[in-house]
Amino acid sequence: MPRIAVLMACHNRRDKTLAALRALFECSAPREVSLTVFLVDDGCTDGTRQAVEEEFSRIRILRGDGSLYWGGATRLAFCAASSDKGHDFFMWLNDDTLLYRDALERLLHAYTAVRTLTGLDAVIVGSTRDEQTGRATYGGQVRVSRLFPMRHRVVVPGDAPLPCDTINGNCVLIPETIARSVGNIDAGFAHTMGDFDYGMRVRKAGFEVRVMAGYAGTCSHNPADATYLDGSRSLKERWTKLLGTKGLPPRAWGRLTRRYAGPFWPAHWAWPYVKLLWNALGRDWIRRRVRAHTSKQLGSQSRGLSRRED
Repeated sequence: MPRIAVLMACHNRRDKTLAALRALFECSAPREVSLTVFLVDDGCTDGTRQAVEEEFSRIRILRGDGSLYWGGATRLAFCAASSDKGHDFFMWLNDDTLLYRDALERLLHAYTAVRTLTGLDAVIVGSTRDEQTGRATYGGQVRVSRLFPMRHRVVVPGDAPLPCDTINGNCVLIPETIARSVGNIDAGFAHTMGDFDYGMRVRKAGFEVRVMAGYAGTCSHNPADATYLDGSRSLKERWTKLLGTKGLPPRAWGRLTRRYAGPFWPAHWAWPYVKLLWNALGRDWIRRRVRAHTSKQLGSQSRGLSRRED
C-alpha cells in the first residue's frame, strides 16, 4: 500500500483551500492508497485553519507567521513529512488546484510506467488547465531555445508520459528515493523559482522528470494585474512587484541564472529588469518623439496653408 504525504501551503484562500482538499480526498486509486496531508497555514486570518479542522480531522496543520510564502511553507511541510518516516511519495499540491477523480491513479500509473521503461526513478508532473478555456496552465516546462536558457513554455500533455526540463509546483509526485537524494526546496527561493530549481536539480542528479498523460486537474493562471506584467500600472508599481517576493527578486533570480543560464548568466539575469525599464521608459520616449514630430509637421502644414491663403 503506497503511502503519500501531500504537501500544501495556504494563505487566506479558505474556499479554494477547502475545495482543493475535497477534490483530493475524492480521488480514486487503482489500489488502496494512504494519504497524509501536511498543510501549512502561513498566517491565515480568514478562518482557513478552523474550517479545515472542522471538515478534515486527519490533516496535520503546521503554522507559519505569514512570511513563509510558497517556498518556505512547502519546505516546512516537506521537512515535517520527511521526519514522519514511512512515506513512499511526497506530493506537492497547490491549494488552488482541483484534481480530477482519477488524478492519483494516473500519477502512480505514470510513475510505474516510466520506471519500467527507463529503469530510473522519476518525478511525475500533473498538468493543469484553465477550467473555462481548457488551455494548459501549469505542469512540465521545456526550454524554448539554447540561446535563451531561462525561457520556458508549458508542456501540453499527450497520450503517454513526456519528458520535460523542469516543473511548476502545482501538482508533482516525488518518490521518497528522489527526495532523499535531492533534498528539500532550496531556502534561497522564498516563493517563485523554487519549483523550477527543484526540477532542474532532479535532472542534474540523473533522475527522470516526466509529464503524465492527460491533465491532472484545473488551475487558472494568476491574473496579470496581480504581477509586474500589468502594463496599465505605473512604472513604480511594476518595478516594486518585479523586485518583490512574488516577482523576480534579484538575489533569488541571480541564484537561478548562475546555476542554469551558462557563462553569460549576468546578461540573462539583467534582462527582465532592462526589459521592464525599456518597455516603460523607452516606449514612452518614442511616443513622445513621435508626437513631437507629428505636432511639428502639422504646425508646418498649417503655416504653409496660411501663407497660400494670403
